[in-house]
Amino acid sequence: MIETLAIVLGVALLAAAVVVVKHRFWPLGPDDEPREDVAEYISMMVGVLYALVLGLALVSVWDARSSAADHVQAEASAAHQVRLLADALPEPQADGVRSGMRSYVHHVVTTEWPTMAEREPLGQRGWRLLDGVRNANRLPDDATVAQHSASQEVLAQVSALDEARRGREGDIDSGLSPVLWLGLIIGGALTVAFMFMFGVRRSFTHVVMVMGLSALITFLVMLIHQLDTPFSGLLAVDATPFERYF
Repeated sequence: MIETLAIVLGVALLAAAVVVVKHRFWPLGPDDEPREDVAEYISMMVGVLYALVLGLALVSVWDARSSAADHVQAEASAAHQVRLLADALPEPQADGVRSGMRSYVHHVVTTEWPTMAEREPLGQRGWRLLDGVRNANRLPDDATVAQHSASQEVLAQVSALDEARRGREGDIDSGLSPVLWLGLIIGGALTVAFMFMFGVRRSFTHVVMVMGLSALITFLVMLIHQLDTPFSGLLAVDATPFERYF
């Protein structure tokens, strides 16, 4: 948080310094009359278009983060259900299912989460651990009807866990396209740059306007950057659902 605020403040101060230099070395002359009508129209269009780009980016990254949080919650809930359903299985199978699920969750929390933060592939170990849970769920021939029913429920929950895991893996690679990032950066620079087209004779007013706009745009772009990486940063989706159940 401190680093984010420092960057926003630094950009705002840099913009303020540029305005001060502009008014110091290139002040408006008494006969200078800028084309306010043209400047206002162009600045308005740039501002509106940039607001649309910002809105699109914010909605996109927020939906991606919400999807990641939903997948994690669904996966953790399914893992918890599997552990509970294991109590209805014969003792050897129940121990195998519970042990396999604990190993899977431990692997997810301790190994996969740091890997996801770096946006690296997760590998196949997690899938092999799930296969181990399925194998442990196989019942002997003398199992009762209730045990068979519980075994089917375990398989259903493992399938739900499997689907949520695939969604979580897909969330690792989700993110804004480079074209949209380019639009955010260039659009922000243009929006601030067009502030110089207005002939604001009071330098203090101009400084405040440019500082405020620069700080706001920088904050929004950094917020988008934080949301664009759902498993790292200040707003990251963490492993709390797994830790709550296990």
